[in-house]
Amino acid sequence: QVQPVESGGGWVQAGGSLRLSCATSRDTFSGYAVGWFRQAPGKDREFVAARRWSGGSTYYADSVKGRFSIIKDTVSNTMNLQMNMLNPEDTAVYYCAVGRPIQSTIATETAYYYWGQGTQVTVAS
Repeated sequence: QVQPVESGGGWVQAGGSLRLSCATSRDTFSGYAVGWFRQAPGKDREFVAARRWSGGSTYYADSVKGRFSIIKDTVSNTMNLQMNMLNPEDTAVYYCAVGRPIQSTIATETAYYYWGQGTQVTVAS
């Protein structure tokens, strides 16, 4: 079982940056893809970004392209989400998820088997 654990959430002013980290109870995410999703108050959970541990392709929601980056760290064995130019619309609970999606389902919640508890990100205007 690959149980992901998120860290790095917090409060930031609009225009600021935060870095979220996703670690696993195993040594590595090898063989899996790691996705970041978020859920704002009163809204459905939505896809943010994803990346396969093996391979360089990255995938982003249109709303975060150019601002967020999903980065694999092979030293710490974490999959991180660097979030820049944050705005209040980015306020949400951010979840790390692990699975084996095919390319057409990389942004689909049901393609991910294991989910973290979530970390709160609050962006003040």
